[in-house]
Amino acid sequence: MRHPFLAGAAVALAAAVLAGCGSSGGSGDTGKETAAGSKPSAAVSATPSVAGPAAGTTAPQPQKTGTAPKAPAGEITPAAGSFTKKQKEYLTDRVPKGMDPAAVLQTGQETCDRLRYLVKADRDIAVGSIVSGEVTDAKPAVTHLCPQHQDLVDEAALGYADGTHKGSALRPGRYRAASPTDACSWQLTGANGKALGSGSSSTGKPVSLTVPRTARTFTSTGCYAWLPQGDNG
Repeated sequence: MRHPFLAGAAVALAAAVLAGCGSSGGSGDTGKETAAGSKPSAAVSATPSVAGPAAGTTAPQPQKTGTAPKAPAGEITPAAGSFTKKQKEYLTDRVPKGMDPAAVLQTGQETCDRLRYLVKADRDIAVGSIVSGEVTDAKPAVTHLCPQHQDLVDEAALGYADGTHKGSALRPGRYRAASPTDACSWQLTGANGKALGSGSSSTGKPVSLTVPRTARTFTSTGCYAWLPQGDNG
């Protein structure tokens, strides 16, 4: 199943980003809106009938090269012009040998651009996309290229994506699934598998839960991303 708030939105946003921001330079988050003045919120606010964490299409991720040897920092130079200090910091240990560093930088800039579009539409959407992994490598891109979005990364670090979370990964507190699918369900268990709570939602409307201090396992399916409510740090 594909996720409701990003299924159709991600494709529209990716097209908007590539058309309006793909060739941006500098910080990657100061580019202009699309020439037609279109706003992403119209696309993002639509609620398609299908959705899922893998709904979006994203630009190739050249930095995900496993153990491929990386170019030394001194060799990271563009074919034309120059990189800023922050851009060089982002590129350090991220450019495989033989690859154009500008292509790697563009990926980070597109991540910043996508976050900018998402947060304009709905802040919960932006945070949820980081929690779920819908927007990949957000932390390094934000740290070096668009630090104005650091609050999104910080909040996302306290959230939960669908899956099973155990032990030290659990943080007591109140959480909400801002846009679950219509097959959202969750379970909380304590020591020795004792059931502490469970629930489900077939409406696609936001739902909330509390993770108690006695919880040992939290499992979520179809809820996409749980965001912290209040001070859960």
